Amino acid sequence: MVKIAFGIKLKIWGDYACFTRPEMKVERVSYDVITPSAARGIIEAIYWKPAICWKIDKIHVLNPIKFDNIRRNERPGKISAGKVKTAFKGGDIALYQDSKEGIVQRASLVLRKVCYVIEAHFEKTVQAGPSDTVEKHYNIALRRMRKGQCFHRPYFGCREFPVQFELIEGKIPRSYYYGKKEGKRDLGFMLYDIDFSKDMRPIFFRALMVDGIIDVQKCLSYGGFS
Repeated sequence: MVKIAFGIKLKIWGDYACFTRPEMKVERVSYDVITPSAARGIIEAIYWKPAICWKIDKIHVLNPIKFDNIRRNERPGKISAGKVKTAFKGGDIALYQDSKEGIVQRASLVLRKVCYVIEAHFEKTVQAGPSDTVEKHYNIALRRMRKGQCFHRPYFGCREFPVQFELIEGKIPRSYYYGKKEGKRDLGFMLYDIDFSKDMRPIFFRALMVDGIIDVQKCLSYGGFS
């Protein structure tokens, strides 16, 4: 893949967010900040094509990190593949789940009043063709971000936590943590992404925040692991 110099700065914010730690098996407990994979998912909800792949460069944590305890109704199961196959074959079966049945109430430790700025760039993939120029994809992405367009509404970890977004074309606002002692923080090991080419192997990295900024690429250079 060829690295592209064109980058974007996207401001995202919302009332709640939950970037669930994978080590928590039952109750949801969020990471302190948005993960790079969640940030990439938000950008891909706005603009994605097989010819490009988004890479997260930096994450700016603008608001103070605050947690809140809530209880949410969740559905542990899903419609089985067997029922779907039966329906495709003309079988008399209902493909729906009753909202009044199978509900499980679980506690969640979520983030409150989040606001970030994502710095990212894209790289061309092996599926890029002669018509997939850098300028073409860059201009389309900028236009969609300026107009607030998206393929589906991006969300902060859970679909009930929608994302508001806008393109930053000037200076990035200063973080709440800028120049403060607590602005330099080791957030521990965080999920970077899932390697789908290797049986969905998770990749982790050591997240270091300085003045409210996580330099993802610099942290990865220290050595990620799977």
